[in-house]
Amino acid sequence: MADVPEEVRRLAEERAARRAARDFPAADELRDRIRALGYEAVDGPGGGYELRPLPGATETSPHDFSVQWVAEGWPEDVARGIAAFDRHHRGASIRHVIVDTAPAPDRTWPPTADVVSVGVEEGWAAARNAGLRRAAGRIVVVVDGSVEPEGDVLSPLSDALRDPTVGVAGPFGVVTDDLREFRESSGPEVDAIEGYLMAFRRDVVEVAGGFDRRFRFYRAADIELSFRIRDTGLRAVVVDVPVRRHEHRAWTNTPPADRERLSRRNFYRFLDRFRDRHDLCLSRRR
Repeated sequence: MADVPEEVRRLAEERAARRAARDFPAADELRDRIRALGYEAVDGPGGGYELRPLPGATETSPHDFSVQWVAEGWPEDVARGIAAFDRHHRGASIRHVIVDTAPAPDRTWPPTADVVSVGVEEGWAAARNAGLRRAAGRIVVVVDGSVEPEGDVLSPLSDALRDPTVGVAGPFGVVTDDLREFRESSGPEVDAIEGYLMAFRRDVVEVAGGFDRRFRFYRAADIELSFRIRDTGLRAVVVDVPVRRHEHRAWTNTPPADRERLSRRNFYRFLDRFRDRHDLCLSRRR
């Protein structure tokens, strides 16, 4: 393991300790973070492990942008978004990565897209992470199918991310005073970027480890990831880009009682990690 990066080694040691303590959810999250950095932790006897590079993990991407989608049952929304990106960014170096959670034999995606199939039972975060592992562009843009570009979205995001102090950027930001209630904010600096559209440099999201795989529903997963990125010392900033928002199908097609239950469960997961981190609230630092 002489050529394995130090960060991967550190995460692997922490994962081994979590497994020894039988904290398997934490160990699984660390496994995903190791995979996001291009390695697989293969368990051996007696609590040992071996780190192996994932196939293609060291390949250089010819694309500047990976635009990553999850098709959760409404492929027409994703197709609309992809067509809009391609219409408004002709000549840009883009590779679309589509995670299809309900593949159908007669479904066709653009031939230039990279398609990953993941079972819907894996959950939202697992699907997103599968796409992030395949996203090799210098900048990764996570987009919901409800969002449609109406102009150049990528150039303003790229400009913002040239600032090495910026870790995550997007058009929809939120702030909080107490880590319990969040409100929309135009920024420019915010506490978190909402997952309708959020962009990062690939190395930043790799170090962060992607989304927490325990988030089977999308709510609060974006806030939790934003806070983990900001906990490394980087900033979250709002970037004004021309987009149109359509119906958010995952919300409107989930029964209200289930929405409330899943949203509350996700928010408790955020609080489990950050309930005492008032130092990360911008309002407390001003």
